[in-house]
Amino acid sequence: MTIAKGIETVLARSSWIRRMFEEGTRLKAIYGPKNVFDFSLGNPNLEPPESFREVLIRLIKDSHRGDHAYMPNTGYPFVRKAVAAYLSSEQQVDLSEKEVIMTCGAAGALNVILKAILDPGDEVITPSPYFVEYSFYAANHGGVLKTVKTRPDFTLDVDAIDEAVTEKTKAVLINSPNNPTGQVYSAQSLLELGERLTKREQSSGRTLYLLSDEPYRKIVYDGVKVPSVFACYPESIVATSYSKDISIPGERIGFLAVHPKATYKEDLLEGMALANRILGFVNAPALMQRAVAAVQGASVDISEYSRKRDLLCDGLAALGFDFVKPSGAFYLFPKTPVADDVQFVRTLQEEKILTVPGSGFGSPGHFRICYCVDDDTIVNAMPGFNRVMEKFK
Repeated sequence: MTIAKGIETVLARSSWIRRMFEEGTRLKAIYGPKNVFDFSLGNPNLEPPESFREVLIRLIKDSHRGDHAYMPNTGYPFVRKAVAAYLSSEQQVDLSEKEVIMTCGAAGALNVILKAILDPGDEVITPSPYFVEYSFYAANHGGVLKTVKTRPDFTLDVDAIDEAVTEKTKAVLINSPNNPTGQVYSAQSLLELGERLTKREQSSGRTLYLLSDEPYRKIVYDGVKVPSVFACYPESIVATSYSKDISIPGERIGFLAVHPKATYKEDLLEGMALANRILGFVNAPALMQRAVAAVQGASVDISEYSRKRDLLCDGLAALGFDFVKPSGAFYLFPKTPVADDVQFVRTLQEEKILTVPGSGFGSPGHFRICYCVDDDTIVNAMPGFNRVMEKFK
């Protein structure tokens, strides 16, 4: 092979999500899009809010000389100030623009953070099930992803996280609302996690970071609130994006924020500003920075996702599927009726239903369904789900 051995290894265990997405493209070309029920990719199907469209039109009409030039690697100061003002209310901590760096989405933010904090061999602990790309992000920067189990309802097992900490641990990475389960971690569990990490820091003399990946923060249901990690632990960093809450994943815009009381805040911010540049991001897209500054707090109609969740859950429950009803995001993570989740997903594929096996998220015996799809996709897939379920009874 002429490519790097590391990439060769990654290709061999390439993301199930992308693999199923590509299979969906193939099947749709053969059978037509309406006859393929693609639940494989978390690609929002709701259009961005009208306010976002209006801002884009205004920005294009009122463009000025230099609007598309470089700016500081951390982003426009006025954009970071707008983000910090909104985030201060959301996270219950006073932030300034100095603690915010604009990034190329949450993925860009996480890579910038990990580049800045990891030495070769450092471990990043994350609860499982987890977003599959985390292992690649850690490996990008010489780190190792170490997974720990969650409880049966996918809530945090703080004891398991605490027991997994070693002298190599540099960070704990959480994702709430969670992909792939839709679970929202409680304030009590985060407070307890913060207390455990503080004790570990005091006993070891080493800084342990809590990284919170929050692109689904606004997509929650039934009155659920997403707690602030900043209110639970000072050595915390938030990474997020606007991809899901205002349906602009292709625009690659997000930010990271460092707790204002982080012990090495200045070093972190300088390191991450440098990482933003040398990783090749340079800076977040200029037009999108100006756009999101004007729509802080906006989101798509979350009630639409709530309705789709109920439509899917009611349909699958009637067929005998076993699952934890999600509190947020737009994913359902049912148990498979057989131990081999890959076999089950392949059988669904025979019915032209595309989902992703739980093995891809570190949780075999489950499969992920993305319900950010048209209602017809959910409704028309039910007979196929039923036929597959009958085969495994």
